[in-house]
Amino acid sequence: MAKPQPEQHQLPVAQRLRVRYAKRGPMRFTSHRDFARAFERAVRRAGLPVAYSQGFTPHPKISYASAAPTGTASEAEYLEIALHTPVDPDAARAALDAALSPGLDVLEVRLAGPGPSLSERLEASRWRIELPGVSAEQLASAVAAFLAADEVMVERLTKQGRRRFDARRAVIAMEPGAVPDTGGAEECAMMELVVRQGAPAVRPDDVLAGLRVVAGLEPPVPPRVTRLAQGMVTPRGEIADPLEEDAAIGQAGPWVAE
Repeated sequence: MAKPQPEQHQLPVAQRLRVRYAKRGPMRFTSHRDFARAFERAVRRAGLPVAYSQGFTPHPKISYASAAPTGTASEAEYLEIALHTPVDPDAARAALDAALSPGLDVLEVRLAGPGPSLSERLEASRWRIELPGVSAEQLASAVAAFLAADEVMVERLTKQGRRRFDARRAVIAMEPGAVPDTGGAEECAMMELVVRQGAPAVRPDDVLAGLRVVAGLEPPVPPRVTRLAQGMVTPRGEIADPLEEDAAIGQAGPWVAE
């Protein structure tokens, strides 16, 4: 018979903070699992009074929302952390940012407010994709073909095997352009797209696969992908700041970084 284990008692949650952070430079290759480990270490180094789950193996109460694919840079990653003692969000931001490696940058911390949960507020993403070796004219032609299609079926290898789905349905907007000329000899087209986050999740590489399907667009080198924003889609097709409502709550808490 298994020996009874002592019951664990954790302090109750007194405050929830919502965090926006960036993945820049080489840190874009950090996997979600590696970032989660790095962030938990940063929480300990910063001395934040994080709340823990109950049970025999308590875990810090940190919820991650819609992480960008490995290899993708981002200016708009989000998580929520529960604390057992109220803190000042600005002090928490500074302490966390100092505890993380350069390239994993904490941009904003807000008190969690009422209304939809953080994950419910992340309805869509705006992405920027730079395509070295592709001309603006080539990209504009491919984008026009993609947007004109009723559906664009692509395939992706998942843990459950190869999956086929429509990449066109999730795309709300797609705007081709060109990276400003910096004196280099190589052409570089650029586009921004707004993609709805649903099931199945459509990623930027799925959209690029769709451009290959409808127009044969094959970038000669890997593209540079950056998530610019996440949030709810406004009637004008823009992405609303998911922390905007939380900003009205104000600052609170006697805690300061150690």
